Amino acid sequence: MPFQKIEPEKLSASVVRQIELLILRGILRPGERLPPERDLSERLGVSRPSLREAVADLQAQGLLTSRAGSGIFVAEVLGSAFSPALLRLFSIHEEAVFDYVSFRRDIEALAAERAARLGSDQDLAVVQTVFNKMEASHRRRDTAEEARLDAQFHSAIIEASHNVVMLHMMRSMYDLLREGVFYNRQVMFSQRTSRAALLDQHRAINDALQARDPAGAAAAVRAHLNYVEQALRDQQTARRNEDVARQRLAHEQETR
Repeated sequence: MPFQKIEPEKLSASVVRQIELLILRGILRPGERLPPERDLSERLGVSRPSLREAVADLQAQGLLTSRAGSGIFVAEVLGSAFSPALLRLFSIHEEAVFDYVSFRRDIEALAAERAARLGSDQDLAVVQTVFNKMEASHRRRDTAEEARLDAQFHSAIIEASHNVVMLHMMRSMYDLLREGVFYNRQVMFSQRTSRAALLDQHRAINDALQARDPAGAAAAVRAHLNYVEQALRDQQTARRNEDVARQRLAHEQETR
């Protein structure tokens, strides 16, 4: 008969599995510090030796890392899909910018559609909370905060889509964006007309999500990223025109 005795699972293995799932589901984020050993062992209901064994296992997997005098952290595992050489190419060639926007448009429209269908009430409450912060930041004219919350808003939608592969892939892409590899969000938010338009676009996305309108949410995401793409093209055109004008001015000044 194809039966085997059930072996009791070690407590450390249960701890490993729980922390793995928290990382996989995006609840524990890269760079996040775990509670101190005593607190964590009490929360998990295991002895400190069992916890140490689990942490050592997770460190060996590359999921946790220790920092002397600071504690145990979730490893910075995002962004590793791209080599430094490829990141440099992304940052200096304009076509990568528009391919990036196109990629986001496709993926985030799908994520918004899934979030409207599959997101829990708590998921959508998170999206609403972030949007409320965006409105408050807009009133304060805090462009740096607006740009940060913009990334947080889109991340909350990805999280509400409940697809862990999409979650980690897009977190990696947003990290590159925050580092200025593709374009600077803060530059877009520094323009008065763009600030108001961007807030209205995020409001449309949020309204569709809160109404649980999958098609409307996807359409609002596409409209938003179409706007971003056009704004980036306009910026590039303006830079080129400014370069030409500068050359003309220098030439005129030399030929007087």
